[in-house]
Amino acid sequence: MPTTLPPPAPAAAPERGTPQRAPSWSMPLWAAVAAAAAAGLLLNLASAPVGWWPLTFVSVMVALLTLIGRSLGGALLVGTVFGTVFYATHLVWVGEFLGPVPWLALAGLEAILFGVGAVPIALAYRWTARHRPRGAVPLLAVPLLVGGLWAAREVAMGAWPYSGFPWARAGMTQIGGPFVEVASWTGVTGLSFLIVTVCAAVVQRLRAGRFRLVRGLLPVGVGVVLLAVMPQFPTTAAGAFRVGWVQGNGPTGYFDVKAPGDVLAAQTSATRPLYGQPMDLLAWPEGGVDADPLSDPAAAAALDRVVQAAGAPLLMNAATTRGDDVFNTSLLWTADPADRQWHDKVNPVPFGEYVPDRSFYELIAPDLVGLIQREYTPGTNPPLVQVGDVGVGLAICFDVIYDTVIWDGAQQGAQLFVFQTNNADFRGTDENLQQLAFARMRAIETGRAVINVSTVGTSQVIAPDGTTLDGIGVDTAGASISTVPLRTGLTPSTVLGPWLTGFIVLASGVALAAAGISHRARTRSGDTNHPTGRGGLP
Repeated sequence: MPTTLPPPAPAAAPERGTPQRAPSWSMPLWAAVAAAAAAGLLLNLASAPVGWWPLTFVSVMVALLTLIGRSLGGALLVGTVFGTVFYATHLVWVGEFLGPVPWLALAGLEAILFGVGAVPIALAYRWTARHRPRGAVPLLAVPLLVGGLWAAREVAMGAWPYSGFPWARAGMTQIGGPFVEVASWTGVTGLSFLIVTVCAAVVQRLRAGRFRLVRGLLPVGVGVVLLAVMPQFPTTAAGAFRVGWVQGNGPTGYFDVKAPGDVLAAQTSATRPLYGQPMDLLAWPEGGVDADPLSDPAAAAALDRVVQAAGAPLLMNAATTRGDDVFNTSLLWTADPADRQWHDKVNPVPFGEYVPDRSFYELIAPDLVGLIQREYTPGTNPPLVQVGDVGVGLAICFDVIYDTVIWDGAQQGAQLFVFQTNNADFRGTDENLQQLAFARMRAIETGRAVINVSTVGTSQVIAPDGTTLDGIGVDTAGASISTVPLRTGLTPSTVLGPWLTGFIVLASGVALAAAGISHRARTRSGDTNHPTGRGGLP
């Protein structure tokens, strides 16, 4: 008699509380490397001077996807590839000064640091992978953690080594986009955090699987709309100020052929059309005087004549010597020596204005190091001069990229800013426009007008909302007088910026440590219901 087999038993339903398996979204390493390279290129296109700001969101999402399921070595690799492509293309102008070696060295260093900063993000994805995919941890906590870790990486790279290089940040790419006014509330670091958090939230929604696209991304969409419509924080109108500003287009490059006094002569010549016109301040660029007027009587006499002819104090810049120290100094030159004020550059450019660990680097590239003759000393005095009852905030060239210099100026009482710069060594490159984007961002952050005056261009007058009021193009001598609004009151960015930056770094570090501890506890308890991902260590 034939035996009848029993029907197969129905599959057991998963126990309540058992985490559901979500798509790993882990790329093969070769695909992750290729995607990281493409993402690095997209972020460069999102930055000035191209400024296709939406590409930032695409770039960041792709970059995050490349880190999901990665081992520590894999995360370091894909992060470094992203950084290599981005920094090599974004900083190609560095090679204009001293050739390819400094360019490759800086881009290479930043790429490695970027890659190191990718490892904590990969760990964040790994250590939270066992949570229910559509729960609060993956959909809310993970995006916040990833956004914080990305912003913390920007903070770290902006502070180390040798005072850091906070040049290229995700938030800076939004200068032409609808989210830029958020910077008046959060600063650039806060804006980077929000951008990456939004991108990470989209990634997590996609990873969760089985949801309607519109409904699933609705919370993210609402957040994006709120960021887009958020107005710039209002500051208080406090009158107007007439600033004469001069782009002399003199021989201010390091390798320009020139005789002593040629730069001062070029600035003086370009200033003459302004004589006889009313102004409250006359502003010259960084390096507009090629002698120390504090020790050179001829230079001092020439500046006295300019002040007398202009009928206004002159804000100029020169290398000055006090004792054994050399400073990059902005001087408010007045008819009365007792009224003169100065501010020294806070962050001299490493390998440009000084050579850190000179004896070490002379062993590596003695010819290049030997070209840097001066060793500028960092300044410690406030980035502000007082013109009558009007506070004028300052940032000398490279200092414009440092948040603390701008915050200090605003908190000290700046009602407008003058940024003095010398772009002659990088004329014809993207450096000029990348730095100008920073100047526009600082206007929005602080709610202050900005006079960005360069030796060779591009000089611009920027309104408190970041729009351009006036300007002179590259390689052109010219001068103008602009009436700019004065503003008082501090934006949340300038008041809370230091605290917010510190909180993001601390909170993301603590949260990552907590995720690691939780992951270790779950692993030891035998919870292996959720995959750890491809090619990684638990």
